[in-house]
Amino acid sequence: MLSPRMPRGQALGPLVLLLLVGGCVASDTESTDYSDAEVLPDSLPSAPAEPLPEFLLEPEDAFIVKNRPVQLRCRASPATQIYFKCNGEWVNQNDHVTRESLDQGTGLVVREVDISVSRTQVEELFGLEDYWCQCVAWSSAGTTKSNRAYVRIAYLRKNFEQEPLGREVQLEQEVLLQCRPPEGMPAAEVDWLKNEDVIDPSQDPNFLITIDNDLIIKQARLSDTANYTCVARNVVAKRRSSTATLIVYVSGGWSSWTEWSECNAQCGRGWQRRTRSCTNPTPLNGGAFCEGPPFQRVTCTTLCPVDGGWTEWAKWSACGTECTHWRSRECQAPPPRNGGKHCSGNMMESKNCTEGLCTRSALAPGTSVAVYAGLVVALLLCVILAICVGALAYRRRRRHLHGDITDSSSALTTGFHPGNYKPPRQDNPHPLHPSAPPDLTATAGHFRGPLYSLQQAVNDSPHKIPMTTSPLLDPLPSLKIKVYNSSTLSSLELPVDISSGDGEILSLKSVGTVGREREYPSHTLSREPGLSTSATLGNLGGRLTIPNTGVSLLVPPGTIPQGKFYEMYLIINKWDKTTLPSEGGQTVLSPVVSCGPSGMLLNRPVVLTLPHCAQLDTPTPDWTLTLKTQTHQGAWEEVLTVGEETLSSPCYLQLEEECCHVLMEQLGTYGLVGQSCPPQPACKRLQLALFAPRAPCLSLDYSLRIYCIHDTPHAFKEVLDLERSLGGVLLEDPKPLVFKDSYHNLRLSIHDIPHTHWRSKLLAKYQEIPFYHIWSGCQRPLHCTFSLERGSLAVSQLTCKICVRQVEGEGQIFQLHTDIQETLPPHSPLPSGGSCLPSSHVGPYAFRLPDSIRQKICASLDAPSARGCDWRLLAHSLGFDRYLNYFATKPSPTGVLLDLWEACHQGDADLVSLATALEEMGKSEVLVVMTTDGDC
Repeated sequence: MLSPRMPRGQALGPLVLLLLVGGCVASDTESTDYSDAEVLPDSLPSAPAEPLPEFLLEPEDAFIVKNRPVQLRCRASPATQIYFKCNGEWVNQNDHVTRESLDQGTGLVVREVDISVSRTQVEELFGLEDYWCQCVAWSSAGTTKSNRAYVRIAYLRKNFEQEPLGREVQLEQEVLLQCRPPEGMPAAEVDWLKNEDVIDPSQDPNFLITIDNDLIIKQARLSDTANYTCVARNVVAKRRSSTATLIVYVSGGWSSWTEWSECNAQCGRGWQRRTRSCTNPTPLNGGAFCEGPPFQRVTCTTLCPVDGGWTEWAKWSACGTECTHWRSRECQAPPPRNGGKHCSGNMMESKNCTEGLCTRSALAPGTSVAVYAGLVVALLLCVILAICVGALAYRRRRRHLHGDITDSSSALTTGFHPGNYKPPRQDNPHPLHPSAPPDLTATAGHFRGPLYSLQQAVNDSPHKIPMTTSPLLDPLPSLKIKVYNSSTLSSLELPVDISSGDGEILSLKSVGTVGREREYPSHTLSREPGLSTSATLGNLGGRLTIPNTGVSLLVPPGTIPQGKFYEMYLIINKWDKTTLPSEGGQTVLSPVVSCGPSGMLLNRPVVLTLPHCAQLDTPTPDWTLTLKTQTHQGAWEEVLTVGEETLSSPCYLQLEEECCHVLMEQLGTYGLVGQSCPPQPACKRLQLALFAPRAPCLSLDYSLRIYCIHDTPHAFKEVLDLERSLGGVLLEDPKPLVFKDSYHNLRLSIHDIPHTHWRSKLLAKYQEIPFYHIWSGCQRPLHCTFSLERGSLAVSQLTCKICVRQVEGEGQIFQLHTDIQETLPPHSPLPSGGSCLPSSHVGPYAFRLPDSIRQKICASLDAPSARGCDWRLLAHSLGFDRYLNYFATKPSPTGVLLDLWEACHQGDADLVSLATALEEMGKSEVLVVMTTDGDC
């Protein structure tokens, strides 16, 4: 056997020589055999070439635990020799344990060798590299080396680099317990124990173990109050950290107030009391107790009961036929009040008025017969009268249902045929259907003859309105014909001397009134004064604006088909007469607005402008804004979510700091809602308005009212109208307040009252408006009242300070100094965005951009440009590029962009911003047109 420490070339030399000699001997033997054969073969067979050795098992990394050596093993085939080489030196042959076998499948020799590595060998190695060993196998084809196997001494330090620390956390709070295991070889694996039970995140998803071995409790539960231990282990040992105690506490919350108790005084001034308990929830594990008093007490006054008393007896009546007379009295001296007892005794008394000298006698026989005869005659007369009344009612009913009444105007028989008037029957089995043509027999009047044009004007050409040419109409130039629809009560008034040019108006107005019942359902929303507007619009378009509310509807030119006119409306729904679109954690950010008529066909989008109260000046988006619409059944559906638009989105919403503009092609009821977008809480803009009585105060009591409303023109206008009806006046300009989605209430308190002259009737230190009432936006308007009482009527000056703030949030302070004996002047500033604009503009006057300039801009930018100088660049310059695919689907993207620009600049559309954008795009030819035709 060759020495394993022999160099590679010296080891192979004798082996190759031995093989060559063996080959020669074999050749001689074969030649001797073939020489005895009768026939020699053409060629001699050759042995197949032996492949390189292939390792079937390679040595693996190992760790020396304490002083126990490790075994390294490798196996190769085919192999004539196989040895280990450790750290670049051959292992002594005597240290190898070699086994040889034959592979039954291939017939090749398989060699396997083991060596043992001790702790001493590893520790004697000096250098940066770890102790390693490698197998080398030989065959006639050459050598093959295995991968290196590293041998290291295993250990695990005793001290943790970082141990978990005990904590006290609030219920549902996220908890982080950190653990850094001791240094070890191999690296220690970490387990977490909860009260000595292993935590398995797959069984309880509320637990999470990070890659850094930290334990995260996503939402702390009461059951998570326990002792937590970090356990580190490897092949050498197991270490336990110190125990961390986690306490999950619950802060107390007040229950609802009980009902007020009865007044403790049965008569006069007393007290009423109500209580609450800190049980919603009850404080647990050291949680904070509820703040505030557990009871409230208010003064009350109970009216004292007054027992009734009899008046004096009246005089005796005259002596009657029955020999008695009577007298009466009443329980009115005084009458019983406030639960007092009623008078006891009889209200009437009678006695014999002849002192027994007179007795009752029966009627004479002749008298009773006369009485009975009179009764029979009266009964017969009643029966006859009832028969007559029934006959008259029956004849009148038949004449009402089947009779034809000739109109009084039939005297003019030369020009008109007699008017056949048939009122609609209540049991008509064929009511008007929205898809069926109107039945004019169900209207207030049906005209025949030449006036048939009124019925045909809905469907025929507007210029075909034949009227009678009778001279009898000449003396009646102001005659008006009214056609009433039985379901909508709308009327169409036509002058008799209507010209052919007015025929188009007649036809189109008939479509907007009588025909509207056929095309669209009637609108049943109540139109409150100051909260609605309407106008008749045609192909030239227009703009509807509800003054001082910030709500408007822009109908661009070409939206309504040519030759059509519609009576369009815009209504702000009152909060107490509509269901709000918010649900869950959403909050209402804008008024709920209805525009219509719903279902009408639009050739291009209209622009609905809504004010909102979302705070949008933060650098990171903290709102998820959703536009919702109300179905005919009253349910709310999502139209789009800002930032999540797709090609199927029916609308586009342009968001600004105080309002939003909605491009839409379907009229209906819309509202904007929002929800906080984690991790930052969203904020709403609110307004605080302070009101006091306008008239001089003539009593000792005085009250101050503070309203908390959305920072929108509509909300402020609603409060002004309410206070005007109550006789209140605004003391100061409204103050802004940023209200955060933090579940904290709004707290109001009054301070620095001159106690020598004034006293507050508020028993608690402050008042609070619950967070949910403000955030949901479902209750309007929210306010608190501070009731004060002055010492005497001579006190007229009031000076105090009112603080309003959100708990752990922002606040405002009102400094009040007023004379309550003076009549306060009205103080009603217009809020921003609520300037008093006309309620409607019709035709070209509704738009700042002339139609000629609009057409030239569209012709220049609608076509795609290779340099990108088209409508896309205009959208980017105007800030309308949040979702360009919406505009790309329109026949004229530039026209829709200009419509949106008109809506965004309705109060200050001076064309400067548009001209600046075109100048930056290099559209000089359009600028020349704007300078020539426009007012730039």
